[in-house]
Amino acid sequence: MSAVNETLIRDVVFEVLGRLNGAVAPAKSSAPAPAAKADCGCSDKRVNITSGGSLSAGSGKYGVFSDANEACAAAHEGFLQLRQKGMAARAKVVEIVKTMAEANAVEWGRIELEETKIGRLDHKIAKLQIIKLVPGVEWLRPDARSGDHGITLEEYTPFGVVAAITPSTHSIPTLSGNVVNIVAAGNGVVFNAHPSAAKCAALAVREYNKAIERETGIRNLITIIETPTLDSFKAICSHDAVRLLCVTGGPMVVKAAMQTGKRAICAGPGNPPVFVDDTCCPTRAAKAIIQGAAFDNNLLCIGEKEVFVLDSVADKLMQRMSENGAVKLNSTQLDQLTKAAFTFKEGQGGGCAQAHTNKEFIGKDPAVLAKAAGVDIKPDTQLLFAETDANHAFVQEEQMMPMLPIVRVKSVEEGIERSLQAEHNYKHTAIIHSHDVENITAMARALDTTLFVKNGPSPAGLGLGGEGYLSFSIATPTGEGITNPKTFTRVRRCVMVDNLRIY
Repeated sequence: MSAVNETLIRDVVFEVLGRLNGAVAPAKSSAPAPAAKADCGCSDKRVNITSGGSLSAGSGKYGVFSDANEACAAAHEGFLQLRQKGMAARAKVVEIVKTMAEANAVEWGRIELEETKIGRLDHKIAKLQIIKLVPGVEWLRPDARSGDHGITLEEYTPFGVVAAITPSTHSIPTLSGNVVNIVAAGNGVVFNAHPSAAKCAALAVREYNKAIERETGIRNLITIIETPTLDSFKAICSHDAVRLLCVTGGPMVVKAAMQTGKRAICAGPGNPPVFVDDTCCPTRAAKAIIQGAAFDNNLLCIGEKEVFVLDSVADKLMQRMSENGAVKLNSTQLDQLTKAAFTFKEGQGGGCAQAHTNKEFIGKDPAVLAKAAGVDIKPDTQLLFAETDANHAFVQEEQMMPMLPIVRVKSVEEGIERSLQAEHNYKHTAIIHSHDVENITAMARALDTTLFVKNGPSPAGLGLGGEGYLSFSIATPTGEGITNPKTFTRVRRCVMVDNLRIY
């Protein structure tokens, strides 16, 4: 495998290490870490996987490390301990993480909000309380076949150590969900968190490891870099112990991960459109749209980002939104907010070409956006919305703010086509409000997204009000979809020839 592409990695710093609050400048580059060797990730042998061949004394208490190589080495040792203790230990770790996430949801949600300064406290808490919906070891059922020539067993086995990159938008929830999935699959994990949410992530890792060591005797099954940098990202991606990458972030970090030569499971960007036709219930649609777009101030990658609505029902939909906690901006107020929320090349105005989102507005409360728009709103306002054209920056950019653009369309065909354009072929998430099965089917086929929600809020796609299981890492660029324990396994086949058949 070639070393991590230097140009791509340097691009990542602007997106991963400095995009939101408190940018971290890259440290002086050191020599690239050695290329990984092609040997089995599940080997019991102790490979020489640290820069100096051993852990320094006193480093990495309860999984929090200052050095990336040491963190990877410790996670490898944790994986080997887990392997020796078997499925019961995996199940115990899953139980610990789910129980602790729920028990500490209020405190950890507050700590994360204080550090990141984005989103809403009640929803930070809710995202931790629902970690119990992430699947565990029960997901890994072997497949057996028997016949005249014997019996074959296929089972799901771990890679070894998984490296996970987590975002600032859902730091502890993403980390916790990843731990459940990755450890249920039998792996150890090393995290490089977004610098804007590194302290709360390290806190969770420390507390999880304390409980895991106390209950199972396993040390450092989960490790994390205390102060993540560009160099720690590079070192983790290049480390011999790391067999698989799980990246939750924007397009540049996804591209960098896919260029490392290691298998990467990548949860990239989304810009989910909503299409509303004239067969839906406007009240139900309005409530669902507000619920999804307002959740954690629209930080969810699956959240409703723009609405296309048939002209015949547009006024009724917007009226129902106004009646259910959303506030409509007029054209002057929209212009003021657009100028504050985006930067454009000279002469572009509100057009979408090369618009850049102002990070000071990402994940902020509606009141902050309203002030920039020059309007007073009630404290309980959930969402702002405004009529725009289809090319407006609020439509075309994944803006992650509680402000929803509404675009009128003349036909179902136009609504689906506009939705397809705004989704940018990310194949992430789309939502429709319709009682016409043919319209639903047409949009599903046209957009071909990983998540497609019908007649409900976007979180229903993750089991929150709909059926299904939860994960905060939705791998759209690499195609795995909503991650689960199987995502982090190899399939191994064991064959007995001519014996043990059952007939």
